[in-house]
Amino acid sequence: MPERKPADRIRDAIRLRGYSIRTEKAYLHWYERFVRFHKLRHPATMGAPEVEAFLTHLAVHEQVSASTQNQALSALLFLYQEVLAIPLGDVHALRAKKSTYVQPYLSHDECLRILAELDGTPYLVACLLYGSGLRLLEALRLRIQDLDVENSLITVRNTKSNRDRVTFLPDEERFLQRLRAHLEGVRRLYEVHLDVPVSMPPALARKYPGAATSWEWQYVFPSRDRSVDPRTLVVKRHHLHPSGVQKAITAAVHAAGMTKRATAHTLRAAFAHRLKEAGYQLDDIQHLMGHADIRTTQHSLEGQAPACKRLRGPLSSRT
Repeated sequence: MPERKPADRIRDAIRLRGYSIRTEKAYLHWYERFVRFHKLRHPATMGAPEVEAFLTHLAVHEQVSASTQNQALSALLFLYQEVLAIPLGDVHALRAKKSTYVQPYLSHDECLRILAELDGTPYLVACLLYGSGLRLLEALRLRIQDLDVENSLITVRNTKSNRDRVTFLPDEERFLQRLRAHLEGVRRLYEVHLDVPVSMPPALARKYPGAATSWEWQYVFPSRDRSVDPRTLVVKRHHLHPSGVQKAITAAVHAAGMTKRATAHTLRAAFAHRLKEAGYQLDDIQHLMGHADIRTTQHSLEGQAPACKRLRGPLSSRT
């Protein structure tokens, strides 16, 4: 049989390890850019010098960020070490300058002003970012069975660090009323299309073949339109795309008259600020936010300005 193309081998290796579809697309993207940069040479005929040249080109000529360059390096290391089984050794390339971005600090009143400008699904998702500390994709990937309304708890699964955790479900009455109305609409959509499966992790789909059409496995925020699963080519219902919520939050920030660069992730950082201000310990905040490293939690709190609450400048009118 003819040798399989490197792109197909990368795809197989990623799926064998259970990596996400986002990782699969990113790694294939960088493989294609790497090969095109070197005039379509086969990667097996190249090595560390070619990788270094490509990474240096990204930093010098395309001026990508350090995180983008690191993603490209990770994709190429995966290609050579896991797919081609060719050791690269040390890669010495000119690295992009690492920048440190601190999320803007949002007070509780500012967060409420943003939420007041939202409605429908974006409002519910934003409440989960601020009231539960969820990442945007964690909120959109929630299943019906993950909500414990009676005990005001959420079980967060399929997380960035691959660690399930339990956090707060907001119990504010306005939020709960809108959530119940939303879930009724989701139920009606589900009952109209009982034969349409919801997207599932491959291992769970094999273990529980009937789960994809059961109510408890439906997404809390399903997409209205069905789509073709890129891995199985089966028509399924996926969760809502994050871009719509991101645009709605950006519009709400502007409508609230704020000039800060506040995003969905800023609302999640504000969750950490509220916990810190309430006296929570750093390790408790780390667990509730799902950080694998406590330094990430510390970074989330860098936007806070405790000295400004403690000290006064020479022209301050406050005592």
